Amino acid sequence: MVSHKTKQNSVLAMNTIAFAFNFAIWTMFSIIGLKIKQELGLSDTQFGVLVATPILTGSLTRLPLGILTDYYGGRIVYFIQMILVAIATYSLAFATEYWQYLVAGLFVGLAGGSFAIGIAFTSAWFEKEKQGTAMGIFGAGNAGAAITNLVAPMIVVAVGWRMVPTYYSIAMVVIAILFWFLTFDDPHQQERKAKGTHKSLAEQLAPLKELRVWRFGLYYYFVFGGFVALALWLPRYYMGEYNLDLKTASLITMVFTLPSGLIRAFGGYASDKIGARTVNWWVFWISATCLFFLSYPETSFIVKGVEGNVEFNIGLNVWVFTGLVFIVGIAQGIGKASVFKLIYDYYPNNMGSVGGMVGVIGGLGGFTLPIFFGLLSDYTNIRSSNFMLMFGLVAICMFWMNYSIIHMKKDSEIL
Repeated sequence: MVSHKTKQNSVLAMNTIAFAFNFAIWTMFSIIGLKIKQELGLSDTQFGVLVATPILTGSLTRLPLGILTDYYGGRIVYFIQMILVAIATYSLAFATEYWQYLVAGLFVGLAGGSFAIGIAFTSAWFEKEKQGTAMGIFGAGNAGAAITNLVAPMIVVAVGWRMVPTYYSIAMVVIAILFWFLTFDDPHQQERKAKGTHKSLAEQLAPLKELRVWRFGLYYYFVFGGFVALALWLPRYYMGEYNLDLKTASLITMVFTLPSGLIRAFGGYASDKIGARTVNWWVFWISATCLFFLSYPETSFIVKGVEGNVEFNIGLNVWVFTGLVFIVGIAQGIGKASVFKLIYDYYPNNMGSVGGMVGVIGGLGGFTLPIFFGLLSDYTNIRSSNFMLMFGLVAICMFWMNYSIIHMKKDSEIL
């Protein structure tokens, strides 16, 4: 007889691995998109739309997948989702025109919906005092973006970019099979099934009327949507700003993606110990400070001196830039965990619907921000304009959070 603790650990491990592979597929266009851009001669805006298309589907499917998970259980929903993702990913290798890549990308984007399934399935297995840590460990699957940064360029160089989706689809099928045999139906789901006491759709969606949910969604738009957007955009940024080749740019991007994914487990632990709101506040302050410096474009100016003109150049070299991006990634990784611990503190029985809705908003950040990055780059001709946008976004988060705290102190309520 398998013990409850063994089941917990097995489910958590397989949820995390499955999420990591889904995330690797979800961010695949950050690498193969660069080759597609070269082949089709795409503008920055078109490239932004291309890499963001899978993010749209992954975002919009999070709420329905979260609701399905609450009703049917995470095990069966997760397994079916992975099989569908594998099929969609394999089909991508046969696209040849821009519209075909966009259509295929929409179906591949289902990989991003895995988060809503996994977070609800993980939450169902753990007691309250371990929720932050468990969800943080699961969320470390964000490091799947680093898998793509490391593995995809090697495949591109060795056998061409079209083999990337082929290999990824095979790996996804293997993970799906292992997941099915190494996980278990959660006890709450089995109890609901036996008693026939499933929540109605109206009951699951009721909390979405509260403004607090949308505030949490804005936080997640920055910490998760911003992370996904930068993971997709940074290889292109390094190549344009610092003249790096694809392989080098992808490897350096791992300095952002890998730690940001792994640190999420610590973010969950810290949220359990000192409170999710405190953690969020520090995440925003640290991010704002780094983004302020990242936003400043490389500038040259001339000062008329006593004995002639003096030229000054202000800008970030690749090492300082990477260091600041690394800190932002760490902060966002911690913030991704603290936001969901905050959600559990208020909605422990609605993690599928509320977590799914917040996930939708965060995922939409990953969809819309790359498009905004491309538009700003095309129309301002300033490459660091994407960081200006990110700085403005975190400033809004800080303002709304501060306002809610003041309101809470005055009226003993949280917006």
